[in-house]
Amino acid sequence: MQSRFYYICILSALLLSIETVADPAKRTEVWKPVPKPVTINQKGIPSDATIIFDGKNFDALLSKDEGDVSWYLRNEVMTVKAGTGDIVTKASFCDAQFHVEWRAPMSRYGDSNQHWGNSGLKIQERYEVQILQSVDNPTYVNGQAGSIYKQYPPLVNASLKAGEWQTYDIIYKAPRFDQNKALVSPAYITLLHNGVLVQNHVEVKGTTKNVGDPSYAAHGCAPLKIQEHTANVSFRNIWARKL
Repeated sequence: MQSRFYYICILSALLLSIETVADPAKRTEVWKPVPKPVTINQKGIPSDATIIFDGKNFDALLSKDEGDVSWYLRNEVMTVKAGTGDIVTKASFCDAQFHVEWRAPMSRYGDSNQHWGNSGLKIQERYEVQILQSVDNPTYVNGQAGSIYKQYPPLVNASLKAGEWQTYDIIYKAPRFDQNKALVSPAYITLLHNGVLVQNHVEVKGTTKNVGDPSYAAHGCAPLKIQEHTANVSFRNIWARKL
């Protein structure tokens, strides 16, 4: 003998079927799961973001040797201190959205080219989105601002003049490796520079290198590294969302 619950389920299914016939649009409606709400504060930071630098302190950051950060902190702005090395986030990331605001210094250095406003965001400590002053500063195009260093030049040059604040918004998909440490799928990067799309879901060829060809070595989630390259580049309002 069938249970009462069984007949209720049958009846519900019949009613749903009748409703769908009456309104075919309902067949393609999806009601669950309901996306969780995310609010945005006055600084434009999503409520589910990991704060990397908000101008108050270096609490979310470490120096390259995992000690205290020695970069300058003035007026809620972080500026590279030459000779102190790269810094990294305490948090590790796989797939993620990154927001970084940066400013190249007004003064040139040396013969410029790669010396004026040079820094970089090394996602998972390996895959670099280049930072450089790229107005009135000719250089190789896969090394200018908005490039995936030595792999992809930006689609357009969306740079602002030295001394002006610029933004990077990055959507990053981490590479996948199998149990034998072989590459299953590469990393991908989408980059908006000052709101302009300059990298459109490009396939990262491997670790970005100044010399030599890119290659992959298996790894897991890893920190975001911010490069110290002598130039006194400044940063503010850095956050990430794990995807």
